[in-house]
Amino acid sequence: MTPPAHASATSENFVAQAAASQPGMTVSEIMACGLLSTHYQPLGRLRDGEVVGHEALLRGPRGHALAAPDALFAAAQAQGVGFDLEVHAVKLALKGWAGQGMAGQLFVNFSAGALAALLAHPVGHGIWGLIRDMGIPTGRLVVEITEHERVANLSRLLDAIQMLRRLDVQLALDDFGDGRSSLRLWAELKPDIVKIDKYFARDIASHPEKVQTITALRRIAETFGTQMVAEGLETPEELRALRDLGIELGQGYLLGRPQATLAEALLPAARAVIDSREIAVLPSKTRQARSDFALGTIVMEVAPLPADATHHQAARRFLQDESLRAIAVVQDGQPIGLVNRHGFLNQYSKPYFKELYDQRSCLLFANTQPLVLDAGIGLDQLTDVLTSEDQRYLTEGFIVTRDGQYLGMGTGERLVRAVTELRIEAARHANPLTFLPGNIPLTLHIGRLLQGGAPFVACYADLNHFKPFNDHYGYWRGDEMICLLARTLVAHADARRDFVGHVGGDDFVVLYQSEDWHSRIEAAVADFNREAIALFDDEARERSGIEAEDREGVMRFFPLTTLSVGALRVHPGDFAQPEQVASAAAAAKHKAKLLSAGVYVDAREVGAGRA
Repeated sequence: MTPPAHASATSENFVAQAAASQPGMTVSEIMACGLLSTHYQPLGRLRDGEVVGHEALLRGPRGHALAAPDALFAAAQAQGVGFDLEVHAVKLALKGWAGQGMAGQLFVNFSAGALAALLAHPVGHGIWGLIRDMGIPTGRLVVEITEHERVANLSRLLDAIQMLRRLDVQLALDDFGDGRSSLRLWAELKPDIVKIDKYFARDIASHPEKVQTITALRRIAETFGTQMVAEGLETPEELRALRDLGIELGQGYLLGRPQATLAEALLPAARAVIDSREIAVLPSKTRQARSDFALGTIVMEVAPLPADATHHQAARRFLQDESLRAIAVVQDGQPIGLVNRHGFLNQYSKPYFKELYDQRSCLLFANTQPLVLDAGIGLDQLTDVLTSEDQRYLTEGFIVTRDGQYLGMGTGERLVRAVTELRIEAARHANPLTFLPGNIPLTLHIGRLLQGGAPFVACYADLNHFKPFNDHYGYWRGDEMICLLARTLVAHADARRDFVGHVGGDDFVVLYQSEDWHSRIEAAVADFNREAIALFDDEARERSGIEAEDREGVMRFFPLTTLSVGALRVHPGDFAQPEQVASAAAAAKHKAKLLSAGVYVDAREVGAGRA
């Protein structure tokens, strides 16, 4: 017969008081007196909010010095009963779970060493008998391996895991990524589930490097066929970001706190996030051009001339290979000069040059102070080289060394091409002027919005009469106006819900999930138009415009620069591809400019763009 609830609570309080009054009790005495209890924390599926299972967590007697689990297990280890405490905890968890109907899966914790010792025992220290007697389905049990950084005998642990698999028990790896866990151990153990350390969930919505790490781990999990659990979810922003990153399961105080009874549903705050179709605005790390790029990747292997080489030897090299632009002259492996093809052959073709200089040193008319660059130089330094006052190397080439020793030759054309391509690549990820996300992250975010079925508004922003302004005042003032537009759009967007991207030039796209998007973009247009006036001079402000050349080179009057925005409402099913959204938003922008409207809202029928 089950005692009344008040009687049970009274008994529990009595036990707690008794334990608190005996702080000197050993862990063995605490176990023998039945002073330990189990709490259960739910794990939820982030896709639909279903409770899929619970993790069993041991609790010491309330009010006792060993009430906290960490203190309890530390004392057990010190007293030589760590293994006994782990077995006792699992037995308590199984009994409590079975007594509450065994809903979903049950996650029980075992250290790697204790698990190997347990399964080496013929009767499993009573656990297997308990499972059999209580009719517990082993297929719904998950053994969560803790302290896996201390695996001393991997082969013994693998044997224990094989036994678990024969019993249909699943395996989870706990706290992966806490600085001690090993990717090799993941590959060796092949767990069914990996729980990612709470460090990666904490504030992930504002840490792009954590987004990249979780994305990489998810790909690894897909390779190994492993489910991922994000631990430590505490805020709606963390939950939304991890859900949208494709993490299947989650655990944390936002979803449900540890409690004595099994949870039937996740907490309302978590359900509100999961039920919402709103998509997270994932932080993107400003991507610079490849940080691993170095000059050595574009070097050409050109055999140098020795320091005692003559003009005759240099001429023979140039005549034998018409592709040579220049040849380095080295002494003891170090460059001391550069012979340029064009300059050398001009000298060599002059009357009497061969008779006078053919057998003399080629350094006589060489550049003895050539541009010498180390192979490890990075992109930023190369850009400085490109913008330096001395531009001779663009035609005559330059010498590449490593640790002062000659390595090869470089040409201005190759350098300009490499720097340009890398800058273009970087701009596709983050605009170098405004540092806002570029085309690639913009396209990815539209794709996530379409896939998630969330309604949103795509606003394409463009400046009116910007080219005349840029031509009249110069690109410095033009950049200032573009940065003003970027700041204004960002100021009128909710960073948690709205995505601001810089397509290029004076073109921007804002993807709104905010319900008050219309008032936000109207305010952005008004603020920009008001503040942009300050970028014109007094005369232009008095005349409300400037005289400048049009695209045909004809001088005419242009009004002050203003902002036009085309807004496109996107409903679930309207579009299949991000490119279709971008094209339709651009068309709305063109309409706004033609109508000289601050904000033009596309009035097409819902589903008209459906593909």
